[in-house]
Amino acid sequence: MLAAEADQSAEKPYTVTDGKVDKKTFNGWRRYTESCMRCHGPDGAGSSYAPSLVDSVKHMTQDEFNEIVVNGRTNVNAASENVMPPFGEVEDVVAYLDDIWAYLKARADGALGRGRPPRIGD
Repeated sequence: MLAAEADQSAEKPYTVTDGKVDKKTFNGWRRYTESCMRCHGPDGAGSSYAPSLVDSVKHMTQDEFNEIVVNGRTNVNAASENVMPPFGEVEDVVAYLDDIWAYLKARADGALGRGRPPRIGD
């Protein structure tokens, strides 16, 4: 691997090769589907109930993402009030924050399309 490739891969929390994802990113998709999809819609694309996480991840760090997931937040404006409940006590979410972040980051970066991603080695 060239040094430039090593630097590039070190920056990304996911691996996508020929449209297939690594185990961590696939697990992130699974955890997202189980715990986040009901509000944020299929594939992180958002819904009438909650915003697109694919768009949100483009403008935040993983630390900011983790903070919101663990502690929740309330956004109030003239048109609406959005509440993200805290998931800090939900083990199936907190234990896999890195995996969920990897999946959403791959989606936000355009490296991964919609739907169930195939795994490398399958």
